[in-house]
Amino acid sequence: MQRRLFALSAVCAATLVAAAPALAQGKEIRIAHVYSKTGPLEAYGKQTQTGFMMGLDYATGGTMTVAGKKIVVIEKDDQGKPDVGKSLLAAAYGDDKADIAVGPSSSGVALALLPVAEEYKKILLVEPAVADAITGDKWNRYIFRTGRNSSQDAISNAVALDKAGVTIATLAQDYAFGRDGVKAFKDAIKKAKLVHEEYLPTSTTDFTAGAQRLIDALKDKPGRKIIFIIWAGAGNPYKIADLDLKRYGIEIATGGNILPAMVSFKQFPGMEGASYYYFGMPKNPVNEWLVANHYKQFKAPPDFFTAGGMSAAIAVVEALKKSNGDTKTETLIKTMEGMSFETPKGKMTFRKEDHQAMQSMFHFKIKVDPAFAWGVPELIREIKPEEMNIPIKNKR
Repeated sequence: MQRRLFALSAVCAATLVAAAPALAQGKEIRIAHVYSKTGPLEAYGKQTQTGFMMGLDYATGGTMTVAGKKIVVIEKDDQGKPDVGKSLLAAAYGDDKADIAVGPSSSGVALALLPVAEEYKKILLVEPAVADAITGDKWNRYIFRTGRNSSQDAISNAVALDKAGVTIATLAQDYAFGRDGVKAFKDAIKKAKLVHEEYLPTSTTDFTAGAQRLIDALKDKPGRKIIFIIWAGAGNPYKIADLDLKRYGIEIATGGNILPAMVSFKQFPGMEGASYYYFGMPKNPVNEWLVANHYKQFKAPPDFFTAGGMSAAIAVVEALKKSNGDTKTETLIKTMEGMSFETPKGKMTFRKEDHQAMQSMFHFKIKVDPAFAWGVPELIREIKPEEMNIPIKNKR
């Protein structure tokens, strides 16, 4: 009798051990982060990943749990390649049983990921890829975005540059980010005149020929003449200033960028533009926490995409808090549509029509401060979401 009881106890114990992983699985929230750990946008990807993990820490009060469930982050390196990203996201949803995915760094990769989210009927929260098409004509209902889109970039930069008597030529990369950015900028310009669009490969290192075409398009024009640059990742398009643009009265303008890229801005004091983020501009408790903790951990300020990663994490945790840990896609869609949440940039709200986060942008002027290695974007004013008429482009 005792032997039978012992045997029964052993079977029960074995069953409990076997059930433990299944039980643990039910108590987990699995988030796939697909980003450029390597590749041309590696710097952006690493910042996003740092910000995302800091954001989860902040939003969960250091517990890394929501509604009693442990958050598990599954990292995937898309290398900046659309086909790689596509297969990694499918594996994340299918094999890794990810409840939700975040990423990627590249707009080209993001466009390849959108149909995967639709196929698996799982949410993809896009951060930081920018192309309008992501929440525009290529969008589906499983796509949300905390990152800004090309229209938000363009309309906020138009605030700084769109004045009567101004002639503008654009320099951009020949892929989704660059072309969508120029299209949105053209649509936003109402008073200035846009006379030339120059597109160069993303791998460009010698900008001489492109710069000459830009100079030829602008040099004989009256009034203020500007080359507006939309560029991401490798290559330094600001080297075109070496071609003595001042001789023709041509200025350079651009939006914000990561701190290493803004080292070049030191040669353009007084340059105006609009930025998604610079650590010294937003004044709110979330940004104060990010700046203080980033300095503590890394002995440096948070950068452009660090803030974006944190915003994405806060959005995910806020949605899961509201759903009481329910990760069912339809529940999350209902929860996130119209949802507002506080980020390092201030309040963001997911617009119901296209799930694009409405958010502030920051009009700046570059000043040179010997204490910083980069040109410092001094805040002129915060451009609030309600001031920007961001078009809905998804034909929903």
